[in-house]
Amino acid sequence: MGGLRNVVRQELVARQLDEQIAGRFPVGQRLRVLDVGAGQGTQALRLARAGHTVTGLESDAGMLARARETLADEPAGIQERVRLVEGDGLETGVHFLPGSFDVVLCHGVLMYVGEPDAMLAGLARMLAPGGLLSLLVRNGDALALRPGLAGDWPGALESFEADTYTNRLGLRVRADRLDRLTATLAGIAAPLHAWYGVRVFTDGAPDGAEPPDGEELDRLLAAEDRAGRTEPYRRVAALLHLCGVRG
Repeated sequence: MGGLRNVVRQELVARQLDEQIAGRFPVGQRLRVLDVGAGQGTQALRLARAGHTVTGLESDAGMLARARETLADEPAGIQERVRLVEGDGLETGVHFLPGSFDVVLCHGVLMYVGEPDAMLAGLARMLAPGGLLSLLVRNGDALALRPGLAGDWPGALESFEADTYTNRLGLRVRADRLDRLTATLAGIAAPLHAWYGVRVFTDGAPDGAEPPDGEELDRLLAAEDRAGRTEPYRRVAALLHLCGVRG
């Protein structure tokens, strides 16, 4: 999970999320955060280290075990701020009361949900008024780029009209389009406040590619960061990071 593509994803999402949190909440406020599909806990632990109280919800037992192992190596003060729960993003209403969180993260999860609208509505209900919903999805408007840049012309032509793709694990999963998600967020009373592109330049990196060191990594991240905020580049990013605000 430390390869180039994941490093770019996690670092850019962290920068963008911190920017949105700083713009919405008073400096120093200890936030209640729910991370749905927390995975190995990268963002959950980062936010706990920043002083926030974080609940990680994860359905994959292997990922949950890895997150718990990582958490066990943290200082006691950080461990006390993190709660890891085994469960599905469709079951937030079973585990938590409405309005229980200031920030809800759902990163890299929607592509595995056939009909995501009900789950998104449930996530929005978890937010207190003014709370922040952070979504990371595969960009359906850029599906042709990866096969096209690889010279796979049949795959590129097929992808223009597709709403699914085969991911690096060999699974056929969903992609989302900005206009549709914008409408969905408005309909669940968490309208879109800001959005970014993630991995404009590095999505085609080989599976085993490692990030460069030092200044070269800094320059790479600076270029990705700028592209993810700039038209027209952000529209062709592999991933979209959408931030909605609960009304």
